[in-house]
Amino acid sequence: MNDTVIAFHNFGFQYYEQSEPTLYDINLEIHKGEKILIAGPSGSGKSTLGNCLNGLIPNAYRGTITGSLTVDGIDTKNASLFDLSQKVGTVLQDSDGQFIGLSVAEDIAFALENDCILQEEMKERVKKISQIVDIEHRLENNPHDLSGGQKQRVSLAGVMVGDADILLFDEPLANLDPKTGKVAIELIDEICDSGKTVIIIEHRIEDVLHCPIDRMILISDGRIVADDTPDNVLAQNILTGHGIREPLYLTACRYAGIDITADMKPASLNTLDMSRCAEKLLKWHESNPDMAEEPERKPLLEINDITYSYDGKVTVLNHVSATVNEGEMISIVGKNGAGKSTLAHILTGFIVPDSGSVVMNGTDLSQFTVSERAEYIGIVLQNPNQMISQTMIYDEIALGLRIRKVPEPEIEERVMRIMKICGIDEFKKWPIAALSFGQKKRVTIASILVLNPKVLILDEPTAGQDYRHYSEIMEFLKELNEKGQTIILITHDMHLMLEYTGRAIVLCESEKLADQKAYEVLCDPDLSERANLKETSLFELAQKAGIPEPEAFVERFIRYERKVKDNETETVLVQSA
Repeated sequence: MNDTVIAFHNFGFQYYEQSEPTLYDINLEIHKGEKILIAGPSGSGKSTLGNCLNGLIPNAYRGTITGSLTVDGIDTKNASLFDLSQKVGTVLQDSDGQFIGLSVAEDIAFALENDCILQEEMKERVKKISQIVDIEHRLENNPHDLSGGQKQRVSLAGVMVGDADILLFDEPLANLDPKTGKVAIELIDEICDSGKTVIIIEHRIEDVLHCPIDRMILISDGRIVADDTPDNVLAQNILTGHGIREPLYLTACRYAGIDITADMKPASLNTLDMSRCAEKLLKWHESNPDMAEEPERKPLLEINDITYSYDGKVTVLNHVSATVNEGEMISIVGKNGAGKSTLAHILTGFIVPDSGSVVMNGTDLSQFTVSERAEYIGIVLQNPNQMISQTMIYDEIALGLRIRKVPEPEIEERVMRIMKICGIDEFKKWPIAALSFGQKKRVTIASILVLNPKVLILDEPTAGQDYRHYSEIMEFLKELNEKGQTIILITHDMHLMLEYTGRAIVLCESEKLADQKAYEVLCDPDLSERANLKETSLFELAQKAGIPEPEAFVERFIRYERKVKDNETETVLVQSA
């Protein structure tokens, strides 16, 4: 009996608006009950592949199809969106584009209502699923009023509550805090155990591999370049070359001179053969010196005793105080709904706190309007659709400069420089509507970076970015920071926090839980547990290798990786010269 539920045969797709195909000669079979990870850089075609599966192509996005694709016996070329939605349940990358109901409960129940499920059973199933994804306390809220991570949980619940046999997750971890992301992967694993076929499109390879994956498919430039077990793909050492970050523990092993092979079971730190790693890891650790002390910095931004509640009942921020120093790049981390984005909106003046103050260089910023405050603090929001107001990409990035009456020749020079850094210079004459969610994110980052505010806040700056674009954006932010730009990053990306920020402010349950060195946060199991963070795999690797100072190992890895990146940048500059 043939258990193939998805079959691509010489499949290709080209959008009508594009001059070249997005997908070329795809030959792929997915079997019933398999759990598949599809990875690839932004623009590689992986989301297009997903849209072919769920029927958005060709029903919503038009183009030319070659070859064939069948989903559970249905030829998708002529199938309706409704027919395919009965076969494939989808969690979209952009949660806002998926919401239907006026409340969280209504949205989760939408599929059940379509199937005419009795109301009592419907309520019970909604309650059960909402508890699983930890959103049961928000059932009466409008989904559009939730934080990015909370929205993602609602989307997960909405697809989990239905009966589709094939589930497609398009970057399900993009807006989730590390612990919730871990729970989400465990939930997806449980779904697969129930016999459903699961396809995960995701950049965060290490997080997805927290639970076993049957196959890992790597897509680059519209073609499948690898289709094998995770152990075999990771052993090939090809991820970074295709814009995907490999698990950190493997990078540490490679720095230590360890040759990673498939028989070492590298897909998980729990299965990795440490007998072939420990000695070299210890030797590498001992050969790297301790870090010199950080220089003293002058305070720039004072956050004084901030308290805020949206409804006068539930406190979102409770007497939060912190200092941001001149020239720092710091991170604000913590559980979804802990108040991170709310604090950012208070700093920019979008929200007025119930009590407390925000002071920069002795000046209370409450006296300024939101537009005046933008000269002090700029922000890139989590959802790019909330920031975009222009039709064309160039005009969107240039808008702030034009409002400020900057001469057009200077605008063009600054806009093109920022577009190149953000990896979107080739899209100068493109409409924003033609971009993916991740590409829109880069446009909004560029639109604020071009203004060069005194303090720059970025809310999840790398969400939806592949490793190459992630690195380009973060290296540009690092360059700005080294020139004196003060930067605050709100992030769920623990590697970003480790590599680029010296200090982390941890928020949990509306209060400041910690303010300390970034690597110390992720080497503290109790703190990570309380704040919904996740200990870095580097810490666990050091423990498994018997290294007596695992915290020092993490710090030395981050510093060593920084040196590697600086050397690579210097090499590129020399070659280009």
